[in-house]
Amino acid sequence: MKKLFSTGSLVFLLVAGAAAADVVWMDTLDLSLMRQGWGSAQTNRAMRGGPLKLAGKEYERGVGTHATSTFWIDLSSGAENFLATVGVDEAANGPATVVFRVTVDGHKKFDSGVMKTGTPPKSVDVDLKGAKTLLLQVLDGGDGVGFDHADWAEARIMTSGRAPVAVAVPVEEKVVLTPKPGPQPRLNGPTIYGCRPGNPFLYRIPAQGVRPMKFTLSGLPAGLKVDERTGVISGKNPSTGTYTVTIRAKNSHGTDTRTLRIVSGETLSLTPSMGWNHWYAHYDRVTDQMMREAADLMISSGMADVGYSYVNIDDCWMNAPKHGDQKRVGPLRDDQGRIIPNQYFPDMRGLADYIHGKGLKAGLYTSPGTLTCGGFGGAYQHEAIDARTFAEWGFDFLKYDWCSYGHIAEGGDPKATNIPTWGKGAPTLEGYQYPYRLMGGLLRQQPRDILLNHCQYGMGDVWEWGAAVGGQSWRTAGDLGFELDRIFDVALKNSEHRAWSGPGSWNDPDYIQIGWIGNARGGGLPEPCPLTGNEQYAYMSLWALMASPIFFSGDMTHLDEFTLNVLCNPEVIEVNQDALGQCGSVSHINEQLFVMVKDLEDGGKAVGLFNRGDFPSEVRASWSLVGCSGSQVVRDLWRQKNLGTFETEFKATVPRHGVALVKIQPATAGTAKRR
Repeated sequence: MKKLFSTGSLVFLLVAGAAAADVVWMDTLDLSLMRQGWGSAQTNRAMRGGPLKLAGKEYERGVGTHATSTFWIDLSSGAENFLATVGVDEAANGPATVVFRVTVDGHKKFDSGVMKTGTPPKSVDVDLKGAKTLLLQVLDGGDGVGFDHADWAEARIMTSGRAPVAVAVPVEEKVVLTPKPGPQPRLNGPTIYGCRPGNPFLYRIPAQGVRPMKFTLSGLPAGLKVDERTGVISGKNPSTGTYTVTIRAKNSHGTDTRTLRIVSGETLSLTPSMGWNHWYAHYDRVTDQMMREAADLMISSGMADVGYSYVNIDDCWMNAPKHGDQKRVGPLRDDQGRIIPNQYFPDMRGLADYIHGKGLKAGLYTSPGTLTCGGFGGAYQHEAIDARTFAEWGFDFLKYDWCSYGHIAEGGDPKATNIPTWGKGAPTLEGYQYPYRLMGGLLRQQPRDILLNHCQYGMGDVWEWGAAVGGQSWRTAGDLGFELDRIFDVALKNSEHRAWSGPGSWNDPDYIQIGWIGNARGGGLPEPCPLTGNEQYAYMSLWALMASPIFFSGDMTHLDEFTLNVLCNPEVIEVNQDALGQCGSVSHINEQLFVMVKDLEDGGKAVGLFNRGDFPSEVRASWSLVGCSGSQVVRDLWRQKNLGTFETEFKATVPRHGVALVKIQPATAGTAKRR
């Protein structure tokens, strides 16, 4: 006996009481739930809009995607197998390298290995009987996501039960791990601070606890004074030397004491800089009012109390030759050659003074090219006057973004003289260095300490020479906003350059983008970031362990309890600000699990146990791997509590895309909670 009946979009054929398998095509599922590194998933089309095409054969059905991508499917009951043909789409138009992976209930069932442009397609046939979840991934092959156009051709699930459905990334509750600060004083921030003799000094002592609070200092060098109420130290940088200052903070609930070494000499940024940058929240909508509001919120939110100090304007504060907002359009320079801010920034000196009035520092942005990335006025052939102007306005930080300088470096300006170019040939190291050497020297001549960030995306192995041409930090890769799903990959690549990281010299993998951020591709209005809670903990832990600059680049007006708990854990920040300045070393346990170990000035070690896989896994850190022996006290830094004494190893079950961040110290050192 045969009988037809329908449920939803599926039609089942019952034959003698047995259910015949039906087909559910992948392209009929909700592809909006597929997360990928570029663009959006295409139904029955390749990423460039043409037909799905592998090895000369066109496929009528399937999904075009781009590395890195993940797609979760709830199988319910009755799923039998998953079938597909996979490969790099012929329209990729470049050196693609991808890996297709199929995971069932946490177990890898298919791995294509690295497939490149021209690699013959591979067939997929994965048993799903009794399974609950199916995870389809396209990875980047280990060399970035450029040209990684991937096709799941004829992808389908055979089922005799309820229709499978696509689901979002597995739901994870965002659990606040960082304990709230107590009422008593807790002094935070670095234990060392660098400055150059004779320049203005400004430092706000980071301290948590109930205010009012009184700050008293001993050993403060001549020329400096402290505001006992706010803890802001100001004055004139002392003469060359190291000065050990004892800081004491007192309120009605108690006292705290710690030392700060002020090192007056040639090296700035003895610990990684920390602050806020407007870019990933406000893009070309930035205004003077937004910057002042951010400074206010840095104080009121408690961010300044754990060490955030820079309030940095990114692109779009100048005039542009053309823009959709006419208040941002106008002449780029005045008749003296000085850069002209747009109408949203009527008083740059007043803005810097406002930020300084809170004990914070002000940062600015420009490009060595004719225009910035956003199409606003750049510094080309006006470098000297711009450096003087920025100093006169009172700015303390400059992000110098390559952008349109590439055209000049390639010989695009026939009027350029004395500028190393490489025409149409191979880039030269001198050509990469020139604009940064020029601006670095000019900033060094100014009568104030101005940090220089080389924003040129790692070209020419900038980490090897960035400090020598006047920088204190340098981007090691592209904009992280375009690849937030690759945080682990970006961090692991950045850590490969650890030999060039240290006091005054920091590898910068870009900003912390959590809370509310805009879409980097469209410059959209801020909305909740796509990262899970565990991913955000891993993100902050990686930046702390790598001794990378920590600049939050979300909307300061949408700071919630969870975001602040990630940004403002003082024990995690102490790892980042440790005076040794070491970038942690990485030990890979397998493809998904790794451990990062960072030596600390007090003899302890900060250790991150990371799981970049999509299912919880146990991660072990043996003492031989960590580089210690004997009884060790282990402290959970996110939860700020001691976990006990361990003899040979520490292990933890780490959630999907998560971390266990601990500090390990010999038991003989006691179980002190800090310093």
